[in-house]
Amino acid sequence: MSGFAPELNSPARASQQRPADLDISLDLMIDLALRRVQLDDTSSISRLSQVLGLPVRTVDQVFAELRTRKWVEVQGLVGHDYTFTLTAQGREQAVERSSRTRYAQIAPVSLDSYARTVANQRAHPRVRRADIQQAYSDMVLTDDLIEQLGPAFTSQGSMFIYGPSGTGKTSLGERLTRLYRDGVLVPHAVEVDGHIITVFDPLVHRPLDPQPTDIDPRWVACYRPLVSVGGELDLDMLQLRFDSTSGTYSAPLQMRANNGILFIDDFGRQLVSPQALLNRWIVPLDRRIDYLTLQHGQKFVIPFELMVVFSTNLDPADLSEDAFFRRIQNKVYVGPITDEQFDWIMIRSVRRHGVRATNSSAGHLRAVCRANGSGDLLACYPDDFCRLAIAICAYEDREPALDEEIIDRAAHLYFAAAVGLGKRQRSNRAPAGDEGDQPR
Repeated sequence: MSGFAPELNSPARASQQRPADLDISLDLMIDLALRRVQLDDTSSISRLSQVLGLPVRTVDQVFAELRTRKWVEVQGLVGHDYTFTLTAQGREQAVERSSRTRYAQIAPVSLDSYARTVANQRAHPRVRRADIQQAYSDMVLTDDLIEQLGPAFTSQGSMFIYGPSGTGKTSLGERLTRLYRDGVLVPHAVEVDGHIITVFDPLVHRPLDPQPTDIDPRWVACYRPLVSVGGELDLDMLQLRFDSTSGTYSAPLQMRANNGILFIDDFGRQLVSPQALLNRWIVPLDRRIDYLTLQHGQKFVIPFELMVVFSTNLDPADLSEDAFFRRIQNKVYVGPITDEQFDWIMIRSVRRHGVRATNSSAGHLRAVCRANGSGDLLACYPDDFCRLAIAICAYEDREPALDEEIIDRAAHLYFAAAVGLGKRQRSNRAPAGDEGDQPR
């Protein structure tokens, strides 16, 4: 998404901050500075300010403290910017302070600051029919589905998307963040009792471009995040992960998804039981907080300000008891599509893939899918058949086409129903009386 000016709850301007004004201790900033100078061998006040995301005024006072303790020695002065390196005593301190963590990147924010900022960024979207139509302009949605999605998203409560396989549930869930029209601040890292938890993840968080100029560099202004996970999800992914090499923790999925959406696709297909996963969410969904545990056993609270969206093609009645589903406020059913919707999806698919279709292609594809599939039309069929048609035509060095012949050949590849397998087995048998000619 682009083209909107997000409103941000920015921390104080960095240029006005001093060590006493920041939410982390002077000792933590000294730790970071020592480890950073040790890595760089030689540094400067401006360099430390840039690498640690701390104001020059703050780093200047950290540097003064390091000089007082005789942990750095000055090598030169360029204007008002000192260059310096560690003394022997300073190197000893750097080694000692690296025994707990080797983190020497952007300075963390405190847990309290993180919790306040996440709370201030709680989503209050105003969504209308036109917003949903725009966000899902690359999909064909029924009026009934639009009317379900609007209130479900506006409520910002948990959502359960269910229905047959191939109806577009995954595409529906992955596009939900398009409905947001604001940005949020995500910290590079959070400090908890001297331990560092990395939060910003470039694979999940999309920074705004350009970044606002008046925010604390320890935060990144981002679009609201979408964290998507499927059958690989297990309970360990919902806990802190400790990296013994760096001495830092990685934030769990729900912490990275704060102020956004955690999308759990293929729910019920994970190795861990659905009941165990659902039980994990009972307290967070009720109280909007979650509990995490550090390696040495200390527990602490983080905010749980996100939408949890489940998607499944299994019967909801088989997944959990009614008590849990009462906590999931919104249940959205995504079913088969009509002939008209199928034809619209096919038109878009052939245009997107550059495949030539005939006047009879849509009707023939509908008939083939109904005869060989479950009997219902699914939103995935046109796109899947276009891809198979491209492959078949490329194999024969032909222009990509989706005519009746290609549709029949694609169906032979696509469907694997028991009846179809029987037909294939019979068609591949040698004529009666010829078995003796077959290789043994």
